[in-house]
Amino acid sequence: MEISNPKHVAIVLDGNRRFAKRLMLEPWKGHELGKEKVEKLLDYAKELGIKEMTFYALSVENINSRPSKELNFLYKIFREMFRDMDREKMMRDGVRMKFIGDLDLLPEDVRDECLKLEKDTADNDNFIVNFAVAYGGRQELIEAVKKIIGKKVSGDEVTAGVIEDNLYLSSEPDFIIRTGGEKRTSNFLPWQASYSEWFFLDKMWPEFTKEDLVKCIEEFKNRKRNFGK
Repeated sequence: MEISNPKHVAIVLDGNRRFAKRLMLEPWKGHELGKEKVEKLLDYAKELGIKEMTFYALSVENINSRPSKELNFLYKIFREMFRDMDREKMMRDGVRMKFIGDLDLLPEDVRDECLKLEKDTADNDNFIVNFAVAYGGRQELIEAVKKIIGKKVSGDEVTAGVIEDNLYLSSEPDFIIRTGGEKRTSNFLPWQASYSEWFFLDKMWPEFTKEDLVKCIEEFKNRKRNFGK
């Protein structure tokens, strides 16, 4: 059976710091280059008919382990990026923004920008962009369990559908790209990615191109997906 074009693509944005070091820049400067690539990729994705993108931008583990100087630089990028996104263009193109993760771990002003952008674009449905910020897959599952318990759902009523309804993100990526040369999933979408195809690229995230995305799409279409059968 021929596989159709992917509708939902997720990307682990890895390699920013190593790319900056290669250019003899401060490591966190790579995040700025990575931000520019995210903005370009959104245009590439729409051109290629993708309907949903999910970016793994900042994990809970990153927040707990990265130097404060680097985190503050990242928060500055997030603050400016989410504040300055072209609302008029987003409304015209029907772009909806969603943030998945524990936003309470972010500085208040960054969290406010995320929530405002979500609210402003909530009624759009042509193209969905999910940012995993302060995200952890295990933490997402723990929060889902807590929500289910809080709703007093009995054990025999718990189904896959009930769990999905209580996750940060209910949709499943067709495939996931991880840049930066590492070959691990890093606590990213453990439930949603159960049957996603994975692509591990040696290129650092700021080096990623439209051609790389096209190659992944073509390889995805040539893969045989069994979904556990």
